[in-house]
Amino acid sequence: MEPNQIKDADFLDILFEGRNKEYGAYELRKTYNRRIVKAIFVTGSVIGLLFLGGMVSGFGKGKKVAPPEVTDIVLDKVVEPEKPLPPPPPIKLPPPQVAMQQFTPPKIVKDQEVKPDEKPPVNDDLDKVQIGTVNKEGISDDGTAAPPVSETGKGVVEAPKKEEDDAPFMRVEVDASFPGGPAAWLRFMNKNLRYPDDAMSNGIAGTVMVQFIVDKEGNVSDVQAISGPEQGGLREEAIRVIKKSGKWTPALQNGRYVKAYRRQPVTFQVGSDN
Repeated sequence: MEPNQIKDADFLDILFEGRNKEYGAYELRKTYNRRIVKAIFVTGSVIGLLFLGGMVSGFGKGKKVAPPEVTDIVLDKVVEPEKPLPPPPPIKLPPPQVAMQQFTPPKIVKDQEVKPDEKPPVNDDLDKVQIGTVNKEGISDDGTAAPPVSETGKGVVEAPKKEEDDAPFMRVEVDASFPGGPAAWLRFMNKNLRYPDDAMSNGIAGTVMVQFIVDKEGNVSDVQAISGPEQGGLREEAIRVIKKSGKWTPALQNGRYVKAYRRQPVTFQVGSDN
C-alpha cells in the first residue's frame, strides 16, 4: 500500500495487507457491524410483533375481577354459667363413744334387797366395755386404746457387757514367767528335777520342750511335751516338774494380764546336777 493511501485506508485493509482476503476472516470482520444491526432489528421486530399480537388478541375480552363475597357472621350470645355453690362444710363426727359399765365395789348389806340398777355387772359383760363410775352406751371396746405409759426405756442404757474370750493367746507382748526370774527358776529345777534312772542308765539326754497354759491368775494347766526324746521318761519328768512349779506371773497383752500359752525348755544332761 502506498504511503499516501494509508491515510484514507480502512483498518481492516491495513491489517490484511499482503494476506489472503478470500479466506473468510476478512469478509466476516468487514461485515460485522452490518450483521449486528440487522440482528438487532430482526429481534426487535419479532418482539414487537409478539407484543402487538397479544394486545390484539386480548382486545375487548378483559375480565372483571369480582370482589370476594363477604358474609356477616352473627355470634351467639355467650351465656355465663351460674356460679357453683360452695361445697358443704365437712361433717365433723364426734369420736365413737365406747360403752362404759358402772362398776363399784360390792357392799355387804343385811336384810335389804339390792336394786337392779345397782347390781354389779357380770364379768363376761366387762370384757368389751370400759370400767367407769357410771353406765354409758356406746360401741364395744376393741382394744384400740393407747397403750399404758411405761417407764421402760427411760434413763441411761448400759451397753451390753462383752464376754471375754476364754481362748488363750498364742502370742503376747510379754510372756508368762516364773516368779523371781531365771535365777529362781534354776534353783527350782536343781531342787525338784530328777533324772530318770532308765534314761541315765541308757545314756539318754536332751532337751524336752514343754507347752502349757498360764491363766490370768498364774495357774498352770494343759501341760504337755511337744518335742524332745521320747525314751527314758524324760518327757514325763519334764511334765511333772512343770506341774509342780506352782503359780507363774501371767502374760501381758495391752497392759493387762491374759491367759496365754507358754513354752519352757527342760534340759537333761548325763552327769549334770540338773
